[in-house]
Amino acid sequence: MRPLLWCGAAVLAVAAPLSLTSFWLQTGLFAMAAAIGAIGLTLLVGVTGQLSLGHAFFVAVGAFGYAFLAGSDDGKVGGLGLAPPLAAAGAVALAGAAGALFSPIAGRLRGIYLGLASLGLVFLGQHIMHNATAVTGGYNGRNVAPFELFGFSFTASNPDLVLFHVPFGGLERLWYLGLALVVLAYWYARNLLSGRPGRALVGVRDSEVAAAVMGVDVRRYKAAAFTVSSAYAGLAGVLLALVFGRIVPDSFGFVLSIDFLAMIIIGGLGSLTGSVAGAVVVTALPLLLSHYSDVIPFLATPGESGVGAAEAARLLYGAAVIAVLLFARGGLVQLLRPIPPVKKEPFHESKVPGTGS
Repeated sequence: MRPLLWCGAAVLAVAAPLSLTSFWLQTGLFAMAAAIGAIGLTLLVGVTGQLSLGHAFFVAVGAFGYAFLAGSDDGKVGGLGLAPPLAAAGAVALAGAAGALFSPIAGRLRGIYLGLASLGLVFLGQHIMHNATAVTGGYNGRNVAPFELFGFSFTASNPDLVLFHVPFGGLERLWYLGLALVVLAYWYARNLLSGRPGRALVGVRDSEVAAAVMGVDVRRYKAAAFTVSSAYAGLAGVLLALVFGRIVPDSFGFVLSIDFLAMIIIGGLGSLTGSVAGAVVVTALPLLLSHYSDVIPFLATPGESGVGAAEAARLLYGAAVIAVLLFARGGLVQLLRPIPPVKKEPFHESKVPGTGS
């Protein structure tokens, strides 16, 4: 049954651009970028047990790293003008390197102390992004160079493309790029967890002392987890930058880090599938509420006083986090699992009280 569901989901995902409007395509792309970042955070928090509140910083490194490496110098902001695939790989490497530089601190701290230390990265990043105008464009941000691969541009033209009478613009083309990146990110994380590194990371989470006794280099594996998680965040930042087309520093603040934590908790802490499901819920909910705010009676339209779409979305998935912690520690992925059938023990007459046997 499960393979059929996966095949059906794959067919729907591939055929989606043929029927979805730009709003749904953009929402799906934002969810794909969030899913990549959530998978990386799951490897760090859910699998290795390291609390991080700085995920938004590494997403920003990936986004602005790609914009700088692929962009050109126009007198206001700089750029190296690299080929987009090389720029994307470089941006992911920069995010991973930033995580590796922070990993010695992560190796010495744990729990809330590590969370507070990583939170400092977000505020440091905001200061850098607002003042390094040659790289980020400052408060106004900067444009993002479109992605090209083997001469094929992920824009509305160059070349013009029409499939089944549906013109494929930038969002339709980016949809398949995002889909491929999500599958690649999930596949790599699944293989990582199924091998010896995954077992070592779980051992570090369960007991660092026991893992060290078993021969696991605890600091090395904690550093590796932070580096890999940061690289995932960088990849998410690259895809976000391509979808936005123009990025600003305020998009990568503390709230984004909280959103990522909400994703992996709602989806199911430690579950890769759950992190993807949580990313879809947390990303799509505010966009859907905003899109349909005119027909939802309790939402205030933009410019009016009251509870807006963004506030309502945060209230809803805040309540979802509390509900998950209280009633379903496994998150959405636990609710989606089929309930195992109750095993009935065979009836034995000799066990019936009062039979004398």
